[in-house]
Amino acid sequence: MTGQITHHASISKVEIIKLNIPYKEPFVISLGVIPAATNVIVRIHTDDGLTGTGECAPFVYIVGETQETVFELGGKVGRLLLGKDPFAIEERLREIDRAVKGNPTMKSAFDMALYDLLALRADMPLYRLLGGSNDREVCTDMTISLGDPDLMSRAALAFRKDGFPAIKVKLGTTCREDLARIRAIREAVGPDYPIRIDANQGWDPATAVETLKALEPYGIEHCEEPIASWNNRELVRVRENSPIPIMADESLFDHHDAFRLAAIGACDFFNLKLSKSGGIHKALKILSVAEAAGIRCQVGCMSESRFALTALMHLVLARQNIIFYDMDSSLMLDADPVTGGIQYAGSGRWALPDHPGIGAGFDEAYLKSMEKNILT
Repeated sequence: MTGQITHHASISKVEIIKLNIPYKEPFVISLGVIPAATNVIVRIHTDDGLTGTGECAPFVYIVGETQETVFELGGKVGRLLLGKDPFAIEERLREIDRAVKGNPTMKSAFDMALYDLLALRADMPLYRLLGGSNDREVCTDMTISLGDPDLMSRAALAFRKDGFPAIKVKLGTTCREDLARIRAIREAVGPDYPIRIDANQGWDPATAVETLKALEPYGIEHCEEPIASWNNRELVRVRENSPIPIMADESLFDHHDAFRLAAIGACDFFNLKLSKSGGIHKALKILSVAEAAGIRCQVGCMSESRFALTALMHLVLARQNIIFYDMDSSLMLDADPVTGGIQYAGSGRWALPDHPGIGAGFDEAYLKSMEKNILT
């Protein structure tokens, strides 16, 4: 075969756009209060007419990034990419990693846009490009904000009535308070409804063990990040003494973290978020480590719109080792500026139409008032 590719596409323009969407009501976790999604969109244009889109949700409490830092650094990264080959993803991401240390949330938006471009060029949905198939029912749990036991139990019952297959409950204050919350919730939803908990690093190791033991009678599926994310050694001890399986979240950013956590036996499950892993490229590496270690995974979100959740859905459909779905952020937002993408089918269920690339975009009218940085 003598076919030749005569034209190598290159990146001709990069847009960085702020995306602000208020929450229906402020979201509270043990680390702080979040009143709105303050996200950033990245669009990468090629000189042959393709546009790849990415979105990230900076969570300052967890990743140390804000909309402002992502917007500012995104401009520098965008300039670095101009004129380069967008389809050499490994090379582009290595350049970005060399140019900027850390900042995985900012990097995830560029990663997502590059994968969108590659799948658009291949004229296939991203999950298919990654070797997956659209044959799985994906139902998200619904998260309950930290607060008064009575309010939390009412929210839990409402989510159960709405058909969500499970709830995730934010905890992480004192043993007595957290026990009261779960007791009220379990009474409200009945004995068999799945409850997951997330302490967001709120407990010290002793409180974690005390609380997890106290919660044993309430049939908890798993607990995310019970103690400080740096304290891997004590996480092993918490896991050894906990009747409830432990899931690593804030202690798991990239594949190096995954390897370390697996090697010391610190957790039963991994929770992947694209805003932590730096995007799809490293998320795939984490999933490979997890599979090698026999650790099954959950995917989670920060304050992403339906766009980034669509990208996450492609990852889910590409890898069988993802068995828990915490993909509820867009359901908490007060507006939906996304076109195409995953559709909410009720009872927690997300359905993905088959379109090339990520298969979603943003309503231009909604973006009109947002601050933009255009690099050419």
